[in-house]
Amino acid sequence: MKNLLLFILLVNATTNFAQDHFIGVNTSSRAGILNGALNPAEFSNLSKKFEVNIYGMSFNFSNNIVSLSDLNSDTDLEDLIFEGSSAVNASVDLEFAGPGAAMRWEKWVFAFTTKGYVKANVIDVDPNLGDALLNTNDLVVIGSNTISNDYNQRITGTSWGEIGLSAARTVFEDDQHKFNAGITMKLLFPGSYTNLGVDAFSGTITTGPTGAYLNNANAQLNFSYSGNLSDNGTDFSDYTSSVFGGLHGFATDLGVNYQWKDPSDPKKYKINAGMSLKNIGSMTFSDSDNASDSYTLKIQEPGLGLDLSEFQDVNSLKDVEQILLSHPGYLEENKISQDFKVKLPTTFNIYADFKIYTKFFITGQLQQKLQDNNGNSQITAQNSFSIIPRVNLGFFEAYIPFSHNEFSGGNTGLGFRLGGFYMGSGSVISALINDSKQIDLNMGFRWAFL
Repeated sequence: MKNLLLFILLVNATTNFAQDHFIGVNTSSRAGILNGALNPAEFSNLSKKFEVNIYGMSFNFSNNIVSLSDLNSDTDLEDLIFEGSSAVNASVDLEFAGPGAAMRWEKWVFAFTTKGYVKANVIDVDPNLGDALLNTNDLVVIGSNTISNDYNQRITGTSWGEIGLSAARTVFEDDQHKFNAGITMKLLFPGSYTNLGVDAFSGTITTGPTGAYLNNANAQLNFSYSGNLSDNGTDFSDYTSSVFGGLHGFATDLGVNYQWKDPSDPKKYKINAGMSLKNIGSMTFSDSDNASDSYTLKIQEPGLGLDLSEFQDVNSLKDVEQILLSHPGYLEENKISQDFKVKLPTTFNIYADFKIYTKFFITGQLQQKLQDNNGNSQITAQNSFSIIPRVNLGFFEAYIPFSHNEFSGGNTGLGFRLGGFYMGSGSVISALINDSKQIDLNMGFRWAFL
């Protein structure tokens, strides 16, 4: 459990990811495939007749506990993560944008896109329970601690691939105004999944000279796993090597867009605004090693109870499940199944880009999740809000995102676009002054012509 939980929290403390993918560049007035990923109606604003996406990558780590200023050569990360009183939330989120193309045909634009996703999350983990599981051999305070929660604590990870087929159309246009609508239909290829859910947990952890033990415990447990994550979940390659599985899911993005045209240049705008619903759908995991098992946990023993050191070296949730099953009477079976369905992280997105003066713009952007992250079959998302001032000189563009997301709080970043190449971060400035709980980076290249 120590290896598994620490990996998801820190990804070996080197690979860090963000929730706002391609922040800044995906609301650029140089509209293209990245804009269409935020809102399929934006495909109608394609800057050229054709655009080809060569590659793109966006990754980030965000959490609500540890900031860069907390880290130094003497830092014990395992103690630092669980030393407070707040429930621990952390998100590792990676998106690959593969080959894609968009083409304008009269008032229509059609697009083909490919993507891969890797996500790992810790959701509302009680710091006392996490500390006992992760640092069992290091606990030195003798005594007992009673824990009681009325929510679902989760450790979860997933990877999947996606092929998107998009269509957008200008539905109205005159000399001043333009309205667009668009849709993206996504074919989903689930790769790997793992989920540990611990709902309505109560119990007493007793620390003594011989270790830490759990007793008088009750909870509703869910163990779900599929693909490479069935047998291991502590290496990054376990996620990335199985991004594309078989076709077992479908999702949809819907969007609308409005432009108030610039009177001095009808090909440009003074305001570009839109809203979209993204990731409406689900996918089914049906690997031969699948399991989605639900139990009632009950540990009521006259002695010390369950020795938590048994979980120290496990590498998968299957191992955790087998340890509990090896103790007769601890688990009461509720539901055992093989194939299972998970829901994509559906979000509502709204934004507006305003031309302030000549080459200067400012964007406001909001993402609101529409589902609860505590559901065992739910891939997670975060609420976020961003203000992004930018200067666009045509071939060159620079922007400074000021953002606030649900886990890491406020961040300040920096990004630029040079022709079709872009690179940026939503938190690099905050990271440089050592007060960020998030580090992220995005970069890529696309080519537009005609």
